[in-house]
Amino acid sequence: MMITLAIIAVTCVVSFLALGKPRLMDDLILWPPAIQRHREYHRLVTYGLVHADFGHLLFNMLTLFFFGRLIEQFYAAELGRFGFLLFYIGALVASILPTYLKNRRNPNYHSLGASGAVSAVLFTFVLLAPWSRIIVFVLPMPAVLYAALYVGYSIYMDRAGRDNINHSAHLWGAAYGVVFTLLIEPRVFTHFLAELSRPRM
Repeated sequence: MMITLAIIAVTCVVSFLALGKPRLMDDLILWPPAIQRHREYHRLVTYGLVHADFGHLLFNMLTLFFFGRLIEQFYAAELGRFGFLLFYIGALVASILPTYLKNRRNPNYHSLGASGAVSAVLFTFVLLAPWSRIIVFVLPMPAVLYAALYVGYSIYMDRAGRDNINHSAHLWGAAYGVVFTLLIEPRVFTHFLAELSRPRM
């Protein structure tokens, strides 16, 4: 799980530095005009290295730690040593791209955080181990049930627009995780269906 730990370490260091250095935050955050006008395409990845606060960072990195280990093993077997890194960077771009395209001429829009990529990791985990028990706010539940609730909540909040969270990135990240994984190894879908037919609560 060296890649997972490296991603967590780099994200934590950069996030902590950026929280105390507004200039660094401004250079890394997703700000559409910087991409549209100045071709700063690195922001489609670096926005995932900065977070709004410690709680935001902690939630994402804990989730990545617990679920990233299995997914790193899967992608190392499928794509080689750096397969998980490729998957994760792809998730950062894929999860934010629809938001960027929607807001590419909006100078007031900003987005940050690794939540979209973490969603991709989580939903890949659900494909591989749908009945694994996870803890959600001290409440245990099967991963597949959490995934269903997560999608429903994200769709509702994205349409309601009641907070400053990019729920669209969560959904696109989840979709990327599922689609990319099935493209890499289509037999995962058969495995997923077989697992669903054997519920273990």
